Amino acid sequence: MGWFLVHFPRRIGRFGRVGAVVAAAALAGIPLAVPAQAQQGKVLRVALTTGIDHLNPFTAVLAASTQIGRFTYEFLTVPDAAKAEASPALAESWTPSPDKLTWTFKIRSGVKWSDGQPVTAKDAAYTFNRMLTDENARTANGNYVANFETVTAPDDTTLVVKTKTVQVNMNLLDVPIVPQHIWEPVKDLKAAETDDLKIAGVSDGPFQVTEFKPNEYVKLKANKDYWRGAPKIDELQLLQFKDTEAAVNALKQGEVDVINRLNPNQFAALQGQDGITTNAAPGRRYDELSLNFGVTDNANNPIGDGNPVLKDINVRKAITQAVDTQAIVDKVLKGLGQVGGGVVPAVYADYHWDPSDSEKVKFDLAAANNTLEQAGYKKGPDGVRTAPGGAKLELRLTGHSNRSYDQGVAQYVTGWLKDIGITVKQDLVSDDELSDRTAVGKYDLAIGGYGTNPDPDYALSLHTCGARPAPDGKGGSTDTFFCDPQYDELYKKQLTETDDAKRADYVKQAQARLYSQFPTIVLDYQNALEAYRSDKFSAFTTQPQPKGAILEQTGYWGVYGATPAGSDTATADSGSSGTVVWIVVGAIVVVIIVVGGVIISRRNKTSEDRE
Repeated sequence: MGWFLVHFPRRIGRFGRVGAVVAAAALAGIPLAVPAQAQQGKVLRVALTTGIDHLNPFTAVLAASTQIGRFTYEFLTVPDAAKAEASPALAESWTPSPDKLTWTFKIRSGVKWSDGQPVTAKDAAYTFNRMLTDENARTANGNYVANFETVTAPDDTTLVVKTKTVQVNMNLLDVPIVPQHIWEPVKDLKAAETDDLKIAGVSDGPFQVTEFKPNEYVKLKANKDYWRGAPKIDELQLLQFKDTEAAVNALKQGEVDVINRLNPNQFAALQGQDGITTNAAPGRRYDELSLNFGVTDNANNPIGDGNPVLKDINVRKAITQAVDTQAIVDKVLKGLGQVGGGVVPAVYADYHWDPSDSEKVKFDLAAANNTLEQAGYKKGPDGVRTAPGGAKLELRLTGHSNRSYDQGVAQYVTGWLKDIGITVKQDLVSDDELSDRTAVGKYDLAIGGYGTNPDPDYALSLHTCGARPAPDGKGGSTDTFFCDPQYDELYKKQLTETDDAKRADYVKQAQARLYSQFPTIVLDYQNALEAYRSDKFSAFTTQPQPKGAILEQTGYWGVYGATPAGSDTATADSGSSGTVVWIVVGAIVVVIIVVGGVIISRRNKTSEDRE
C-alpha cells in the first residue's frame, strides 16, 4: 500500500514572506482566510504526490487512501515490522479448527473507538458480514471474504469465521475493522457522506483523522490511548503536491519532513545534502504495461473500446517480444529496480516467480516482426502493418502525464513498436482521466501498476474472473480484466494448500499462466526511493528491518515509530506545522506552505496507484 490529482491551471511562484502572498492576493481581488497556527508539539509532515480517493475503508483502493486506513483502523492482525509476517493486533491470538475450516480469533479487551465506545468482536463480525452482503463493501478487499461461509461473534472477545473451503491467508486478512454503531446506519457505501469525519473519522488505530480537504491534505492526531502506546509524534499531516519535483523542493526548504516515490534523478540529487537522509529499499509494487485484449465485465459483456487486433494472442506476444524490460530498468530507473517477471515482486522471495529460459519471452525485434508476419500482419509501404482485414496496426498508449517514469516508458515503447510496424499514439493524461479510462476498458495500452502484500493472495486475486466489475460497474477490483479457467483453478489451489512449499508452487504456476497469455507485461519492480529531514527526525521504523521502506509499507510502523530529533517520547497536543495561508478562488482552494511557498495543487486519483 505507498503514495500518487487535476493540475492547477498555472504554476504560482514562490513567496519569501506571507506578506508577498497577501499582496498578490489583494491585487488579484482574491479573498483570504485566516492563517493557520504556528507549530506546536511534534508534527510529521509527509509529502504526497499520490491521490486519496476515499477515507471510506470499504471503497478506498488508492495506495495513500488504504494507508490512511492502516493508520486509523486496527486490523485483526498486521504484518510485523521485522519480516512483514502476521503479528497480533486487534486479535491477540487466532486458532484454526483441525479441519482448518473454522477460525477463532481472541479479540483484545480494553480497546476503544475515538468516540469512547468499546471495540468488540461484534465490530469485526459486522465488518465482514457487511462485505458478504453488500457488493460495494467488497470494492477494496473483497477477495478476503469470497470464501467465507459465516462470521459470528458469540461474545465481545470472540470472533468465529467459518470458510467454505480451507483458506490459508486467514492470519493476514488485510481488512480494516470498522465501528458497527457508526457504519451500520449507512445504507449506501458509495455515498459522499461516507468520507465525512463523523463517519470515517471514528477510529481505533494509532492516529485519528481530524481534517480532510479532498485532493489537498489530511491531518491526523495521535491516539494517546492507542493500545500499543501513543506515537512519538502529536500530529501527522499528509500534504498533496502536484508532482514530486514540487515535493522535493518542499523537502529541501524544510517545509515537509519525508517524501517517497522519488525518481532516480531526484534521489541521486538529494544524496549528501545537509540535513537530508535518503533511503532505498526493495519495492513491493510492480509496474506494468496493460494490453486491452477485449476486456469484459463479470457477466462476460464486452466493455471499453480497445483495438480488436489485441484480441489476437500473436499481436500481444509480438508486443511483449518488442519491449526491453532490462532497458527500462537500466535507462528509466537508472538501475534502481529489478526486471519484472510475475505479479509478486521479488521482495517476497518465497512466492516470486521469474520465467525460466524456456518460458521467457526475450526482447527480440526480429522475432517480434516474424511473429506478426507469420500471423498475417503485413507491412505496407509506410512501414506500418495491417491486419488481415485491412486495418492498420495503430494503438493508443496512455499513462500519467505527470510522471517521468511513464514519459520515459512511453518513449521507449513507441520506438520499439514502430520498429515492428505498429504505430503508437501517446496520450498521457491526468491521473483522474487515466483512472476513469482504465476502469472501463477505454485504452489499448496503459502504463500502470499495483502495490502488493506479503501474502500473495491479493496480487493473484486481481486477475481472477471474479475480480471483474459487475455490469453496473460495482464491486470490481481487477487489474487486467483477465479471466481464464486454468488461472482461476490455480488461484483456488494456492488458497487452500496448507503445505507452504506446495502453495508457493501453485502461486508460481498461476503467475506463469498469466505471463503466457500476455494480458499485461510486468515491466519492473522499482526500489522504494525515499528521503527525510534527518535534522528533524532521527529515526523511522522500516519494514522489513533493518533496510526496508519508511512509507511503502503494509502497516503503520513508519509513521508510528517516527522519532523527532532529540526526543524519544510523545509530547502534548499539537497544532499545525509552519504557517499556512489559504487562498480561495471561487470553489478552488490552493494551500501554500510559506518559508519557501511550495504550492500544493489539487490533484485526482490515479489508476497506477492502486492497492
